[in-house]
Amino acid sequence: MPLTRTIARPLLASVFIAGGIDAVRHPEARAKAAQAVTVPLSRRMPSLPDDPELYVRVNGAVQVGAGALLAVGRFRRLAALALIGSIIPTTYAEHRFWEEEDEVTRAQQRAHFLKNLGLLGGLILAAFDTEGAPSLGWRARRRAASVASAVAVGRAAGSSSARHTASSVAEGASRATHHAQDVAARAGRQADVTARHLGDSLPAVSQQLADTLTGAGQSVAGSVSTAAHSGADALAPYVATAADRAGDLVERAQELLGR
Repeated sequence: MPLTRTIARPLLASVFIAGGIDAVRHPEARAKAAQAVTVPLSRRMPSLPDDPELYVRVNGAVQVGAGALLAVGRFRRLAALALIGSIIPTTYAEHRFWEEEDEVTRAQQRAHFLKNLGLLGGLILAAFDTEGAPSLGWRARRRAASVASAVAVGRAAGSSSARHTASSVAEGASRATHHAQDVAARAGRQADVTARHLGDSLPAVSQQLADTLTGAGQSVAGSVSTAAHSGADALAPYVATAADRAGDLVERAQELLGR
């Protein structure tokens, strides 16, 4: 702890410790002045006790406890806030200089009022003193800036990744298209070769088919002639009809193959 804070805090707390002890030991001297605060408070909140001396003692105890903590530097900011909450009603109740008619008394009360305002300013500084450490507001702004920076970096990375993915997909699609075109070209060339091969081979196949059918027709005709000479009279009409149809089939096949 710096030397200035080590000295300043006990000096600031001393007036509250001394005044708090006196208020706890002799509340009746302050009870009449405290009615300016306790009476309106009791009217608004009837459940609270209507005892000005009790409020004076409680306020004095708060000043003693919070002043001691501020003096030793323990829970200093919380102690300073407690003293702020104590000095405001005390100043308003005990130093109402605007109600004094005597000029001397008014000047005295004004001086005490201004003195308490000075103490209030010192307590505000003590309450918000971070001893060189970053304040809550500064840390909150820094954290917000860090979060905003992280979000911006994440968005940029996400956009770059999306563009890279889209580029990869487009490249894959282009490769697939070129491959399909190559396959189609090879298939076309193979079809042309197959067609030329079939065109060259078709006359020979046709001639072989015609020869086969001619032989089959001659075989049928021979079978009919053999059956006729064997005296199969009952089968003769059917065999003759079959021979005629076989001959027609052979001629039709020769015509078709000859085209």
